[in-house]
Amino acid sequence: MTRATSRSFNTALTELGQAAGVPLPECTLRAQDLSIDSRFRAAEGAAAALAAGAGIANEIAQARGQSPGTIELASRHVEASLLSFAHLRFNDPQAAPAARLEPESRTAVAGFFATADNRWIYLHPGFPHNTAGLLQLLAVDDDRAAVRDKVAGCRAELLEDEIAAAGLCGAMVRTAQEWDESAAGNLLDTCPVVDIVRIGDSDPEPFPTDHARPLAGCNVLDLTRILAGPTCARTLASYGATALRVSAEDLPSIPLFVTDTGFGKRACHLDLKTKVGRAVLQKLVGEADVFSQGYRSGAMDRLGFSPDEVASQRPGIVYVSINCYGHEGHWSSRPGWEQLAQTVTGMAAQQGADRTDGVPTLLPVAVNDYTTGYLAAFGTLVALQRRARNGGSYWVRVSLARTAMWLRNLGLRPNTGRTPFRVRPLAEAELERMSSHMDSTWGELRYLRPAVELSNVVVNWQAAPVPLGSHSPSFSSKKPG
Repeated sequence: MTRATSRSFNTALTELGQAAGVPLPECTLRAQDLSIDSRFRAAEGAAAALAAGAGIANEIAQARGQSPGTIELASRHVEASLLSFAHLRFNDPQAAPAARLEPESRTAVAGFFATADNRWIYLHPGFPHNTAGLLQLLAVDDDRAAVRDKVAGCRAELLEDEIAAAGLCGAMVRTAQEWDESAAGNLLDTCPVVDIVRIGDSDPEPFPTDHARPLAGCNVLDLTRILAGPTCARTLASYGATALRVSAEDLPSIPLFVTDTGFGKRACHLDLKTKVGRAVLQKLVGEADVFSQGYRSGAMDRLGFSPDEVASQRPGIVYVSINCYGHEGHWSSRPGWEQLAQTVTGMAAQQGADRTDGVPTLLPVAVNDYTTGYLAAFGTLVALQRRARNGGSYWVRVSLARTAMWLRNLGLRPNTGRTPFRVRPLAEAELERMSSHMDSTWGELRYLRPAVELSNVVVNWQAAPVPLGSHSPSFSSKKPG
């Protein structure tokens, strides 16, 4: 069933335009039956983030000589994009990246646990060193009963603080009201969902009028991991940007996520702990238009790549910062993941309240990760447009928890009355219609196309994903040395 564009989509799109200080064109969202088992308006929020970015890309295309285009999205395609890694299909499954295992399948120190003060806490094992750290902090073996018993003797907020002090990942379950009334939540609520700050002066850099794709000739440095950050650069690449993903051989990764977010990108390794690695990155900064990083607050500053330093090296740069809990206050340096953003902001509490047992529950999609990536891409497009018209260097800031608050505030779907909450899962044949195929390192690969459609511009990727470190540290097509 297809319905008219929803009111919550229009509300979300209007809010994004106001946050970024830009008027946004009309967009059509083909609102269809839900595929996500949640009353949160994930489709409308993600669609608004995508449509906002497409609106700016459309204006940039017109500045480059294209005729005006129309923007359309289908809600079920948007919903599918919030779990796009799960929709990859490999012609040779044996050559495919390893399947992603849920945290609870990898270790006992993962998931929701009841505490001594009748609260709940979510433990996130992250990568292997994080798992070992949590087990050491709790002084237990990797045994679910042992973890459950130990956590049952702890007070939730005290354990949360101990986890944060150790640089590990875990958070106490809060209701939306509890988060909003907390110091961290209150501070985050004062920040725009997409924060775009001018941090330096430079001459305008107009887009060439060459009838090219909106971001053709734009170089993006992608120093991010997992989903939100890489999704930003992947989205920019769908509009024609040249993206270079910079990682390090000693940093852990999730191969399936690397593949999912690697479309349209080159990939190199640099060791930024060495002078040589930092010197190479400084050279790349001089050639870049966008510097996107997703490390915890202060990490890039210590390496000499703070927003001010990068803007000094390359006047006119758009610096993008993506984290979990925002960029100000004492929570800003805490490591976080999708699950933790849902946990602290009230999403998990509400999702659980909609179930019979009331146990905190995660949404079945990575709604904050992917939507935050789309929002970061929108902010980047706005900043690039401002640079073209007025000059300047810009700092774009987004966070998973701020995105969660924004999505949450779009309201819940009704579960009673004339419009009951119903779900129709995505079918394989339906996903095939949303997908395209290309050759890759892993053989023929089926992938989900971008959910946004622009009538005057091809929105898709021209290069297949590659394993990390496959290329030299260059925006050109040179092979590694």
